[in-house]
Amino acid sequence: MYPKDKIFFTLFEKLAENLEEISAAMTSMVNSTSKEKRKEWATTITRLENVGDTYTHDVFIQLSVNFITPFDREDIHYLVSSIDDVADHICGAAKRIDMYNIDSIDSPMIRLAELVEKGSNELGIALRGLRNMKNIGRIKESCIRINSIENNADDVFEMAIANLFEDEKDAIKLIKIKEIYASLEEATDKCEDAANVIESILVKHA
Repeated sequence: MYPKDKIFFTLFEKLAENLEEISAAMTSMVNSTSKEKRKEWATTITRLENVGDTYTHDVFIQLSVNFITPFDREDIHYLVSSIDDVADHICGAAKRIDMYNIDSIDSPMIRLAELVEKGSNELGIALRGLRNMKNIGRIKESCIRINSIENNADDVFEMAIANLFEDEKDAIKLIKIKEIYASLEEATDKCEDAANVIESILVKHA
């Protein structure tokens, strides 16, 4: 159906779509006021993370069997690994919210989830653009936005941690909340890692 190297673009696009779904589910989860609904969202996120694992594995199989690849093998491997890491950190945050029985979701958690979703959506735009490279400017623009989103997430994370240590007197709850913040912030870091690979690909192939 496809020339052998074209299958990679199809898999990139599947990874992009799945990441957009999982990040949107995370935003819905933290905006829900019902523990039961949040548990349902956590289940959905875990399922989507498993779907992403399958696509990642498919890329690695294609790397092992195809002599022709659209970009350097190392770039492809690092790109899909970074995308997989974004999903892993989102899933980790969702599982912690569920398992730690978090009563109420605070505004920094919601803001971080929103930034993860924005970063994932920009990453999706960039990944889809790789198929034909017709709009390199738009791909670069998404990569720049992802960098800005990551910087914003750093600021939100640092302020949230400072306030947490100032206000939270329950040490166990503090640790739980800090882990959730960290997972979401790490997801934006991994979005930036993926964007950096895409920028490297543009330099080599544009």
